[in-house]
Amino acid sequence: MLHNLPSILTTPPRRRLGHQALILNRDGALLLIGTAYKSGLMLPGGSAEANELPHLAARRHTETETGLVLPLRHILATDYVSAHHLPEGVNFVYWGGRLTSAQETTVARHRPPATITAVHWLHPHQLQDAMDPEQHRRTTHALTALTRGIHLPFLLRGTPAE
Repeated sequence: MLHNLPSILTTPPRRRLGHQALILNRDGALLLIGTAYKSGLMLPGGSAEANELPHLAARRHTETETGLVLPLRHILATDYVSAHHLPEGVNFVYWGGRLTSAQETTVARHRPPATITAVHWLHPHQLQDAMDPEQHRRTTHALTALTRGIHLPFLLRGTPAE
């Protein structure tokens, strides 16, 4: 039994963890979604539930929103977001890969939930006008990391996630 634990361990601060997927089609366009609850387009993804593995949260949201089941095992960007309208949070952008023609067809045929109002493919030069500035900055940094071949493996207790 552990005694005299610091309060940070017994009552940790409330923090959101967001997980998004950067996905490209064969032409280099990014897969973006529009939602009923936020202005501007964004990468597919969402928050993790309690005790949900982070990469599986990203996969669950990506599947729900796009119909794709992708192995999201590498992180392109990590973005701290201070508290404004929501509690502070950290967003992770995972590399979802470059899709095959069959996967692009899956996206085109998928019927997302009503909270997803649009699914678009946009090229990097089109992002600034279509995305919230914060989302655009995060996506741009993730694209830069991808271009430079920089990514981190997502680890589970020191072992790469499957």
